Amino acid sequence: MKRTRIGAIDVGTTKVCTIMADTDGSIAGTRILGVGIVPSHGLQKGMVVNVNEAKESIRDSIRKAEQVAGYKMESAFIGITGRHVVSSNNKGAVAITRGDQLVRPTDLRRVLEVAKSVKVPGDRKLLHVIPRTYMVDGQEGVKNPVGMHGFRLDVETHIITAAVTSIQNLAKCIRGVGIEIDDLVLEPLASAEAVLSDEEKQTGVILADIGGGTTDIAVFKDNTIYHTSVLPVAGHLITRDISVGMGLSFDLAEEMKRKYGNVMPVQEENADQDQTLTQDGHSVSYRDLSEIIRIRVDELIRLIVLELPHTDYAKIVPSGIVLTGGSANLPGIAELGMEVTHLPVRVGAPVNLYGVSDTLRDPAYATGVGLLMWKMRNEDTNDIKAKQPESGLHRLVSGIFRLFK
Repeated sequence: MKRTRIGAIDVGTTKVCTIMADTDGSIAGTRILGVGIVPSHGLQKGMVVNVNEAKESIRDSIRKAEQVAGYKMESAFIGITGRHVVSSNNKGAVAITRGDQLVRPTDLRRVLEVAKSVKVPGDRKLLHVIPRTYMVDGQEGVKNPVGMHGFRLDVETHIITAAVTSIQNLAKCIRGVGIEIDDLVLEPLASAEAVLSDEEKQTGVILADIGGGTTDIAVFKDNTIYHTSVLPVAGHLITRDISVGMGLSFDLAEEMKRKYGNVMPVQEENADQDQTLTQDGHSVSYRDLSEIIRIRVDELIRLIVLELPHTDYAKIVPSGIVLTGGSANLPGIAELGMEVTHLPVRVGAPVNLYGVSDTLRDPAYATGVGLLMWKMRNEDTNDIKAKQPESGLHRLVSGIFRLFK
């Protein structure tokens, strides 16, 4: 079976992760060939604030992945996040006018185009139009209406838009290093592909990807997307609180958090709660460090639950919360989540990876891995993509750039 090369770039606030792979078109048949992970510069809360710095971080990440894979990357799926991302639900309906009254794939495309025709302001770009559920002649809960008979086809969709300027700045960085953009994917949708089970999506679950600058949220119910949002609160705010509260530099506070941080220190057996931690000549109290982290994480978990558009969250998401992203590595975070929400909470990391993928079995790389899986699972679905049109001049310049690269 013919194998094709694919790539993914997760441009985060704290790191840039480039993954190169080949696939036979299935997740099980995907092999990781190259991974490049470098610290991120020029980004804040998921958005580019310095194009040159961001471009250099992306270039370094791609170069590392190419060295391992042994070939040049040409294009990739790109994750996007930021507070500028907005989601809503919209409905569309079309008539089935053929004599046999049979719903065909062309009808699905028509009804999705109708649902897509919401008024999008000129400063925003349509990222995803995802069908949530169909209805044929009033029959609700239809997942795939193709082949059914009816006079009217309705669809309810989840529509995601983003600020044009933010997308353009990120696209400029990616294309500036000679990489074409296969697609832009909202990061929590990608992360969900890597860490959620089909059963969790069916019964109802919250996916919270806690990165450095943002916490990306996706709620699934009945095996479809229910709600998405982005919170401008994440790991960097925890580090900032440690820095201010303990009189440390930001970098030293981050190092302390990673090395000693624990959300539930009181549950550790035989632990000295009053021990003093020393790092680079600075001494801090283990109890105080953990308490600062606990307070901020407690607040973050409550904010995640408040993002649900329904107050009875136990009924909407009986499978609870799956935490992923780099900040989900904080010890005790799942236990605190269960204590605060009284829901099942677990930490999710990518699994079932093949090839040079040892470093990717970590919550921090859920988005990068999920971008590859998104390509496999959504290649033939009805999600309408709204890719940026390219001019002939742009394609010519890109082709020449790749030739000399």
